[in-house]
Amino acid sequence: MTEKELIQAAVEMLDKAYVPYSHFPVGAALECGDGTVYTGCNIENAAFPCTICAERAAIFKAVSEGHRTFRRIVVAGRSEKFCVPCGSCRQVMREFAPEMEVICLNGKGEARQYTLRQLLPESFGPEYL
Repeated sequence: MTEKELIQAAVEMLDKAYVPYSHFPVGAALECGDGTVYTGCNIENAAFPCTICAERAAIFKAVSEGHRTFRRIVVAGRSEKFCVPCGSCRQVMREFAPEMEVICLNGKGEARQYTLRQLLPESFGPEYL
């Protein structure tokens, strides 16, 4: 899948987000090592700890289908600033793909690219256990 197609898949997920409380939709598209793509959106809940971010929704879908290696993820938002993953999402990404590329979009469709190591330096992972 091209980067442009992956970005489009993440943007399309914005309309599927369930965000009655924050009104801050986020869409994600995750490319696995074999090229399979999983998408996700944030899903809020009145009991806030039960909320799931778009990035983790996509990753958990992929893992539940047997995928464990990931190349890159696109995180799309509609805000003026770039939509970057929260700390919990960064840690979940780190579990599976410490070298993953993270592409963050803003509401204008502009992209900023990071490595996960840039977003989560000196991280803790399975090799510590």
